[in-house]
Amino acid sequence: MSGADEQRDVLAAKFEAILPHLNERQRRLLIGAEARALGHGGIKAIARAAGVREGTVSLGVRELDCGEGPLGRVRRADGGRKRVVDLNPALRAALLALVEPDVRGDPMSPLRWTTKSTRKLAGELTRQGHKVGADTVGDLLREEGFSLQSNAKTLEGKQHPDRDAQFRYLNEQARRHQDGGEPVISVDTKKKELVGPFKNNGREWEPRGEPVRVDTHDFPDRELGRAVPYGIYDVAANTGWVNVGTDHDTAAFAVESIRRWWNGAGRAAYPTAGRLLITADAGGSNGYRTRTWKTELARFAAESGLAITVCHLPPGTSKWNRIEHRLFSHITMNWRGRPLTSHEVIVQSIAATTTKSGLTVHAELDTNCYPTGIQVSDGEIAALPIARHRFHGDWNYTLHPQHPPDTTAANSTSDRTMAKNPHGLSRHSLQDPELTGMPRQRLNKLIEVLTPALEAQCEQVLRTRRGHERLVAPGTGAKTKLTPADRILATVLHLRKLATMDLLGQLFGVTAMTISRASQEVRPLLEAHGHRISASTARFRTPADVTTFLATEPTQTKIKKTS
Repeated sequence: MSGADEQRDVLAAKFEAILPHLNERQRRLLIGAEARALGHGGIKAIARAAGVREGTVSLGVRELDCGEGPLGRVRRADGGRKRVVDLNPALRAALLALVEPDVRGDPMSPLRWTTKSTRKLAGELTRQGHKVGADTVGDLLREEGFSLQSNAKTLEGKQHPDRDAQFRYLNEQARRHQDGGEPVISVDTKKKELVGPFKNNGREWEPRGEPVRVDTHDFPDRELGRAVPYGIYDVAANTGWVNVGTDHDTAAFAVESIRRWWNGAGRAAYPTAGRLLITADAGGSNGYRTRTWKTELARFAAESGLAITVCHLPPGTSKWNRIEHRLFSHITMNWRGRPLTSHEVIVQSIAATTTKSGLTVHAELDTNCYPTGIQVSDGEIAALPIARHRFHGDWNYTLHPQHPPDTTAANSTSDRTMAKNPHGLSRHSLQDPELTGMPRQRLNKLIEVLTPALEAQCEQVLRTRRGHERLVAPGTGAKTKLTPADRILATVLHLRKLATMDLLGQLFGVTAMTISRASQEVRPLLEAHGHRISASTARFRTPADVTTFLATEPTQTKIKKTS
């Protein structure tokens, strides 16, 4: 049988099955379309296969060529099977209650804590009496604007009001150090890595079907443990130094890493340097609340002879640390898809990291032990040669190679009260505008206005406590520990958030409880008279911090305080 005969038989079988279901015009259009598709000789071949005249086929071709519109609907409008959502109007609301329990439905929805797949959603809806399939659920979700999405890391957490000001201050400090030829480094601890045949994210070119085999479970090897890479990035030189530890990530380990960088590279690169600026995160082993970090830095400052200034990034901005995208990201890309089977592999992979912009990295292994749980007392912190900056002294501070000279000793006899106060701070000193946030004249006016109301309030409290009027003249009996003026001043300093109540008690020669009572008495009066006390950016831990703060001349580029 020839090919033409086979084709004719196929078409004849096709027409025999379809044509009985079509009207006359539909038949002509179908056989006309088939003839036009065959080309030359198609009319004759189709006529034989369909068992019709060639004129009928030609008419179907002409009807197709004339561009006449379709016949229109055979079924009436709204005919056919109804959609499930049309038959059950409550289905859409029930579905939204499952996928949006926090907004529209019950927070204790049965699917609140499980994967919301279309299959599980359909099963739960069916259980509630809304019989529906998974495909229909998917269609309804898309109609409501839903789609499959992964989590997006966009939330930065609570933003500190001084965040932007701190970044400006940090940049100004870095510019000053760099203009003077002084080193500026960015430090941080990279993600701890498992050492051994474990999966490492990323992909590498390997022979097809021959991936690198690794363990199925990521249980740390007892002998190899973890690697702790601590990085130092030299901003001006575009060089990195990574100290790979094998013990704990402690403040001592962080400072030892900086020490190794200075002795191995920094001293040679900056032979005349007398200062060092460190930019670090707000938390972790180099956090601003870590006492051991400050004591170890003070020891390093004494060893190196450097005045070490530390500027911490504001809380919640660790991803903005320059070392993250100038050093750590390139290390991660360099060893992607490669199991870190030993410490040697980690060190060599880090040291081999380079970029087109000229980044070079030195890496070495640190097998020393760094115990945790080291306690630093208040006395040790008070003895540190640390000078807190006027702007956010908790985030910005300088550790000197030795104690700065006592600039207040020459004036120790100028105030009578200094002999009584071991910290050498008089009431006049505590009224400094840098502490109170207002000129002395305005503070005196505030005290003058609030004192009568405070005295009347205290007298009312005493009358209520006695249950009768005063029997003795005012001024007799035990003297109050704080005068009305001192109570107002202490409350202002407390609202400025300069120090804890314990430190304020030391400055005023009373207990923290007395400061607390004074604040409780004065704060309602301040609010009633419309006085709003703005918080300061300075933070003090000891009386010596306050003394050093007042003795330091304000910088010309002082950052404007945020109210």
